[in-house]
Amino acid sequence: MKIAIIMGSISDLPVMQDAIDILKSFGIETITDIVSAHRTPEKLFDFSKNAHLRGISVIIAGAGGAAHLPGMVASMSPLPVIGVPVKSSNSIDGWDSILSILQMPGGVPVATVALNGAKNAGILAAQIVGAHDPSVLERIISYKESLKEAVSKSALGLQ
Repeated sequence: MKIAIIMGSISDLPVMQDAIDILKSFGIETITDIVSAHRTPEKLFDFSKNAHLRGISVIIAGAGGAAHLPGMVASMSPLPVIGVPVKSSNSIDGWDSILSILQMPGGVPVATVALNGAKNAGILAAQIVGAHDPSVLERIISYKESLKEAVSKSALGLQ
């Protein structure tokens, strides 16, 4: 199973890299591409309509500003789409991106993570894959245990 990580522009890569990194740590194959909803609509249509035919199981789409990419992909793809609102240079503190991705109409869901929350998008995508892949599920369980251990170590440091 592969997870696609797409973004509207190369300027989104520093944020989206967190999704790439966490998925690689789980041993999940990723493909990464730039697919602009506004500048490359034909590519957007082809990607969205055919991603499931290319072995992709989940799509993570990051976008800033108007942030149409996740919703447009979700409107055409049968796959789960996770939107990452990106605070861009032309953004209104990121709220424009958040609301564009979050406020989807009924029938076209996009799971939405926090502003610049690509790491959580990667974890959520891995959990979706893990629901059907026992080896990924085990890696998620191990990761969650490591979070618990880190908190316990921090708490001990306070005593």
